[in-house]
Amino acid sequence: MPRLSEVISALDALWPPERAEQWDAVGTVCGDPDAEVLRVLFAVDPVQDVVEEARRLGADLLVTHHPLYLRGTTTVAAGHFKGRVVHTLIKNDIALHVAHTNADTADPGVSDALAGALDLRVVRPLVPDASDPNGRRGLGRVCELDHPETLRE
Repeated sequence: MPRLSEVISALDALWPPERAEQWDAVGTVCGDPDAEVLRVLFAVDPVQDVVEEARRLGADLLVTHHPLYLRGTTTVAAGHFKGRVVHTLIKNDIALHVAHTNADTADPGVSDALAGALDLRVVRPLVPDASDPNGRRGLGRVCELDHPETLRE
């Protein structure tokens, strides 16, 4: 069974943390690098309902798109929303890892997945990553439809 550190290495290979926007807070929020990971839950937001779902499912790792913390904090007291999330995660041996703008800029990334779900053809990034010689990485995606549709459709 893989260890958390191995799973995080694989996630970082898909979504390198150095590609995150400077203001972003990506990476592992809590979790023991030596813990075994059998089940992973992916979600958009690290809110209490999602953490409870991870607990019910027996997840060892919760990977979210949006960060729990974008700025420094002065408390993880369980009486506060974010503190309650951290307490629940730690008490239940669930690690939390965030892939936000580093997953957005990836090729393929979150925007590519959304475009695929909507049956859109990706033309280019909305905000290209200047370090990508192929011009495929970047924030957002400019897309086209395969055939014209009305606004109502």
